[in-house]
Amino acid sequence: MSGHSKWATTKRAKAAVDAKRGAVFTKIAKLITVAARTGGDPSANFSLRIAIDKAKAINMPKDNIDRAVKRGTGEAGGAQIEELTYEGIGPAKVQFIIKCLSDNKNRAAAEIRHLFSKSGGTFSTVIWNFTQRGIIMIEQAEIIDKKLTDENFELELIDAGAEDIKKEAEGMTIYTSAADFQKTKQFLEKKDIKTDSAEIEYIAKEIANLNDEEKNQVEKFIEELDNNEDVSDYYTNVNL
Repeated sequence: MSGHSKWATTKRAKAAVDAKRGAVFTKIAKLITVAARTGGDPSANFSLRIAIDKAKAINMPKDNIDRAVKRGTGEAGGAQIEELTYEGIGPAKVQFIIKCLSDNKNRAAAEIRHLFSKSGGTFSTVIWNFTQRGIIMIEQAEIIDKKLTDENFELELIDAGAEDIKKEAEGMTIYTSAADFQKTKQFLEKKDIKTDSAEIEYIAKEIANLNDEEKNQVEKFIEELDNNEDVSDYYTNVNL
């Protein structure tokens, strides 16, 4: 990832969760609701299991999780939530792919367009510079506890679909193709290995490097994305 630390990004995301826990609960609840449309049993619905894992990672109450699942399966009321994706050029000509979960498509589109426009950017096709990859992270404490340092484990990971394994002080990051993500995650589950994070992300092929002023502009834009209740995730080609 061109020197970009996924662990640093995750640490930043967790700090945002701590600061705005209620808003993040709402976003994760939408994610669970959408995933539960194809079935409310997480043991049989891999997408739902991943969404619930994200909820548990931020200590989301079980009642909140159960309500979100019931909304998705139709057992509870509520407006239909749509999955929406927007692409654009933000401040400092940085590329963004923004994923939204919203019960109002027109509102979401208008708000994201306004954010781009306010920062001097615009909607634009940028997906050509991104590829989808599975990213699974295991903390160092789990690696030590489960004794995952031997070469045989890495060979097993490769057999299970891992394309690249990156070791850092914070832990291990496993990269897979989008197609092999589920297979690799299930391999770890069968070994009872706890993951710190596991999801399919858009990874930029070419990373933009910014000066301090440009970084400040981009960070303000990202903060506004974090504050938008419809934005569930975003991906960028900038190295912050």
